[in-house]
Order: sequence, then C-alpha cells, then structure tokens
Amino acid sequence: MDDGTKKLRSRHVTMITLGGIIGASLFVGSGNVVRSVGPAAVISYLIGGLLVFFAMRMLGEMAATRPAVGSFMEYARVGLGDWAAYIVGWLYWYFWVGVIAFEAVVGGAILNGWMPGLPPWVFSILLLLLFTGTNLVSLRSFGEVEFWLASVKVLAIVIFLGVGVAYAFGLWPGSQFSIPNLWTHDGFAPKGMWPVIAGVAVVIFSYFGTEIAVMAAAESIDPAKGIRQATSTVIWRILLFFVGGVLVIVTIVPWNELPNPKDTAPFAYIFGLFGLPGAKLFMTAVILTAVCSVLNSGLYSAARMFAALAGEGFAPKIVARRARGVPVAAVLASTIGGYAAVIVNYLAPESGIFDFIMNSAGLVALFVYAFIALTQIHLRSAMSDEEVASLKLKMWLHPWLGYLVIASVIGILIVMFFDEAGRTQVWTSLVSVAVLVAFWPLVRQSVKKRRAVSGSLS
Repeated sequence: MDDGTKKLRSRHVTMITLGGIIGASLFVGSGNVVRSVGPAAVISYLIGGLLVFFAMRMLGEMAATRPAVGSFMEYARVGLGDWAAYIVGWLYWYFWVGVIAFEAVVGGAILNGWMPGLPPWVFSILLLLLFTGTNLVSLRSFGEVEFWLASVKVLAIVIFLGVGVAYAFGLWPGSQFSIPNLWTHDGFAPKGMWPVIAGVAVVIFSYFGTEIAVMAAAESIDPAKGIRQATSTVIWRILLFFVGGVLVIVTIVPWNELPNPKDTAPFAYIFGLFGLPGAKLFMTAVILTAVCSVLNSGLYSAARMFAALAGEGFAPKIVARRARGVPVAAVLASTIGGYAAVIVNYLAPESGIFDFIMNSAGLVALFVYAFIALTQIHLRSAMSDEEVASLKLKMWLHPWLGYLVIASVIGILIVMFFDEAGRTQVWTSLVSVAVLVAFWPLVRQSVKKRRAVSGSLS
C-alpha cells in the first residue's frame, strides 16, 4: 500500500491544475483561429471554455464522491456499463499515444533548429526516452518534473498578460493605445458569426487535458481536496490563460496583420513587439517547455488509463501491475506507439500513417465530454434526495447543463462534418470507434470469464 511519500503533494496537483492544459495549441494554434475568425476568436475560446468547464464540473461531482485514477472510465462503467468504459477508455489511451508521438515530433523539430547537426528524429527519440524515464522512476518523479515545466508555462503567460495589457493601453515603452483593434478592421466579427461557431470546434481541443488534474488528484495525499481544487478553479484558468491570452493578441495586433503561425507563433510575435531582450529565443524555449510538459503528462495519462483498463479486464492483466506507485508495463506499452509513429513519420512521411493516427484520435475530446455528461446525468438521477444533499461538489441545473454539453458536442460534430479538414477527422475517428465496437464481443466474453474466476476464488 502506497504511503504519503509515494503520492503527489498538494503543490504538484496545484501546478498541474494551473499549467496542465497550456500547450502549443495555445502558444501557436491560437494564431490560426484568430486569422480565420478575427477578434471574435475571443468568443470562440469563451464558448469552448464554458463547455469544458461544465464537463469538468460534472466530472468533479463524480470524482469527489469516489476518487479513481481511471476517473471518467470508471464512472462510465458504473453509470453506463462495461461497454461505455471499454470504448471511452481505449479511445482516451489511443488519443494520448498519438499526442505523445506528435509532441515528440514537434519537440524534435525545435531542438533540431537549435542544433542542426543532428536529425530531428534523434531528438524526438531522446525526448521519448527522457520522459519515459521520469514516468518510470516514481509517481513523485512525474509530479516534480511536471511541477517545474508547468511553472515555466504559467510564468510566461503571466508575463505576457501583464506586459500585454500595459502595451494595449499605451503604457509600455514604444506602444500606443490599441484597444480599437478589436473593431476597426472590418468589425469585431469580420467574417460573420459562422466562423465564430466553427472556431469552437477547433479551440475545444486546446482545452483537452484538463481532466489530467483530476486523475493526478486521485493519486495525491488528499484526493478530495485536490479534486475540488482542480474542478473549481478550471473556469478562471480558462478565462485568464486562454481567453485573456487571445484577447491580448487581437488587441495589440490587427487580426489581419498577424503572421502565419507556421512562420512565427503569435505569442513569439507579440513578445518581439514588447522589445524584451532575447524575446524570440525565450518564447521558443517556452514552447519547447510546453511540448515537454504535454509529452510528460500525456505519458502519465496514457499509462494510468491503460492500467485502469487492465484492472477492469479490458487489457492484459500485467499492464495493471505497479512498482513505486507506477504501472511500469503500462508506461512502456504507451510509449511503443510513440516510437513507432515517430519512426514511421521520418522513414515514410508520405505514407499517411502518421496523419491517420492524429486524425483518427481527433474526436476523442468530444467523445469523452459526451460520456462524462451521460454518466453524470445517469448517476445523479439514480441518487436519493439524501445522497444528493450529501454531495461534496454539485453540478448546477441538473440535468439541463448536461444535456447542453451533449447537444453542443453533436453540434460541433455537425460543424466539423461540413468543413473539409474536420470531415476527415470525423470519418477517421468513426473508423477507430468501429474497430473497438467490432472487438467488444470478444472482450466482453473475456471479462465475464475473468470475473467468474475471481468470484469462485473469493
């Protein structure tokens, strides 16, 4: 049995909660949203953030009652049945395996820019080895590394927001009052409201990973406190870091003058305008830190979900075994996909395999939010009045906000289907679901046999 020395401390959970979702999707990807939506990109981020906040509140209600490392997969099993846990658990693991590979590729490219003497794939493999090591040493090792990586991201955002507000109001050296940039370049929503709605389908994926804080809190010294903290503070994190960051960008720079993110990341571009020494190098280092953070936390999430799947009989039993609080086999198995994808990407970049992996996992965030909402609605509806009154954390306006999340997920899927790039993600993701559904009868039989043996032994 793990004692306190093998669990995450409060400061680990706090920083994972604060910085866990800040990644390249914000530092770089926000530029694409602004360029396609205009200043109204702020509304896209706000709507997407509110949907995630509602989903996290529902997850928090369930997690505060019964903390579990597998979190929403375990709740889906209890509330909806084995089939739901099997599908959402495997999809979530598959998603993070793809993210691990993607972040390793991005990190390798950044390091190759600094040290062009070695090919990018070498750096990608080194990053995978490094963070596999930090996850294997101990649970506390993962928490300590993530604490410092997240600290760098949070510090960078705080500096960006502080200086950015001063710059927008003309209070920074060399700046001028630029608030009118919000409406003077063809209006606040220059391309109409449809791109604003379509933008929600893009930005909602930037928030995925918020649930990692709940998983980490379940392995902390005080799970109930950590879970309440993670789910209660998510709204101001979204407002401050994401909505606030994008608002600074569209205020300082006219939306149609923002450079292509492929050439210059929007945060790096704005930092350059501040006139701070070494701004570009600093921001590139911050983006690398963000990439490493997502790689580190992605390995953690994938391994914990894989171990939870094994614990329920949906994966080989050996995967659930732990040493020093770490599911070693689950960590190693979760990295194999990353190594394979990195190697395939460099040996056969035209094969399309890497793109398929990334696209086919693209809708996992939406599936997870829908399953969280369905599960919470079902579990709360089955409670007595006394049980509801004793809840430590409650979802508001039950079940209507849950229905709103489900309806929003369906709406986003429809929007994506009418977008050429989004349509590819929809179809490839459905292929992944279809594969899982096809294997479910075999898995169900295996689970029944395993539980029958366990029942006879007990």
